[in-house]
Amino acid sequence: MSNSLSEKAPALGRAAAAVGVAAFAVGSTVVAYVNPSESHLLPVCPLYALTGIACPGCGLTRAFHALFNGDLIGALDFNLLTPVWAVIFVYVVVSLSLTAIRGRGLPMWPTNPRFLFIFMIVLLVFGVLRNIPIWPLTILYP
Repeated sequence: MSNSLSEKAPALGRAAAAVGVAAFAVGSTVVAYVNPSESHLLPVCPLYALTGIACPGCGLTRAFHALFNGDLIGALDFNLLTPVWAVIFVYVVVSLSLTAIRGRGLPMWPTNPRFLFIFMIVLLVFGVLRNIPIWPLTILYP
């Protein structure tokens, strides 16, 4: 039986990876060309909009817009963790690309429980620190 589910699964995985790469490409293009500070096309953080509290991800869209347009200092000003997120995003896109091309990607350390636990602690601490209204912590606020 040549059309079994086990034979379709690798092709389906490769197609899903290709869709993921395309989604990253489209999203990155939109963020690169649409300034979130001047446009209402991109969503704002719901937590920030409702409470004024900046979550650990607040400012990432503006940060990636700045990064895509060559403004590293501006990107860091919006969210100090931008380089960490950029490394994770690039790694995932490369892994998805390899999966789409050759059927297997890179080892997914971003999904390793130990990495996730440490990263969640970093996000929690960063989220708390950036909302404390005392200098120099106010620098962390987007």
